[in-house]
Amino acid sequence: MGYFKKLNILLFIIYFTGILHGYSTERKIGDVMQLALPITALTTTYCIEGMEDYVLPEGTQSFLKSYFTTISMTYLIKEITQKRRPDGSDYLSFPSGHTSSAFAGASFIHFRYGLKYSIPLYLLASFTGYSRIESKKHYIEDVVAGAGLAIFNSWYFTSPYNKKHSFNLNYDLDTKTIYFNLIKIIK
Repeated sequence: MGYFKKLNILLFIIYFTGILHGYSTERKIGDVMQLALPITALTTTYCIEGMEDYVLPEGTQSFLKSYFTTISMTYLIKEITQKRRPDGSDYLSFPSGHTSSAFAGASFIHFRYGLKYSIPLYLLASFTGYSRIESKKHYIEDVVAGAGLAIFNSWYFTSPYNKKHSFNLNYDLDTKTIYFNLIKIIK
């Protein structure tokens, strides 16, 4: 089964599990985005870099380091601070785990492949943070701390992607010919 098919099945299960609980639409989207954005980042490393080697691509290694450091630090800080949630449900409000996870995916894409590719992901990650405030699970400082933690770890563990190959696909309307060029970049 391909990566994208597995990803779609996982997102489908997460979405419908959220519907059964009767949460607000914002909260459901935030629940899905906390996993969808990191999965997107991880899948991207395989799609872009996975064809080059039989070992884990460098981007995958960077993502796993930054993601697991972010999540570990998030839950360690939650246990240390014991800040009560706005809805009073428990004492694990600071920082936001949903926001940390979502921003880990978006900021990895930013630091690995460039800002222009990460802008839609940052918007979705920001909505995830908004959904946590809207559903009374976090205060704004919890969301900002979660995002900042993820961005810092992505910046620290991620190096920019260096292309080893470049390709170009063109179509000539006059001759109705498709041209494909593959160039190995030597540094």
